[in-house]
Amino acid sequence: METAKDIYLFSGLGADGRAFSRLDLSGFRTHLVQWAKPARRETLATYALRLSRQVTTPDPVLLGVSFGGMIAIEVAKHIRPARTILVSSAKTRAEIPPSFRLAADMGLFRLLPASWLVWPNMLMCWLFGAASPADKKLLASILRDSDPAFMKWALRKIARWDNTVIPPDVCHIHGTKDRLLPASHIRSFIPIPGGGHFMIANRHEAVGEKIRQILNGTNTPCRRQAPEAGQE
Repeated sequence: METAKDIYLFSGLGADGRAFSRLDLSGFRTHLVQWAKPARRETLATYALRLSRQVTTPDPVLLGVSFGGMIAIEVAKHIRPARTILVSSAKTRAEIPPSFRLAADMGLFRLLPASWLVWPNMLMCWLFGAASPADKKLLASILRDSDPAFMKWALRKIARWDNTVIPPDVCHIHGTKDRLLPASHIRSFIPIPGGGHFMIANRHEAVGEKIRQILNGTNTPCRRQAPEAGQE
């Protein structure tokens, strides 16, 4: 199959494209998918259907990071991409840590002040794995410019995500030291040893190499996985 030249980028929670700024995607046409304001009581599936209208070229590659990877999975159900590549993300509800669902059940996401989600602090840096001054500065700038209302909405939707279907040709790159989405919950992924949740930025060379191997067909662990037990 001819390598697809158009890559659609889905960033993290309410963030812009800065998370991809260190990634070398030269030789490909990149398109940053713009977040839209979610409608009241909108599900991830219906939200992704709206965003899928921004994908306008044939045989695209979808590249989603964190929350953007979950949206990319849902978008892939509506179109037929050449590849869907996830980085530091989850493919199904089984890969979401139980703590997310517990927090939603307890109403913590509703009680949490939205401003706290965009406030750079030591806990955020630890969770994301941002250790160097440059990484902390980049993470802080992304957080400060994120939409806190969108982030609260997205956190609730992640906790309630009920997806059990993995579309064809999905590849998942994940760090073995991810603290937000621990690798112990992730099935069938390409590991980045020592990589954390912010590895799209601070391990960009290793992540970029895996992405290029996938796109060039030299690393092809992409396959359709079986549904969860009891699912059709």
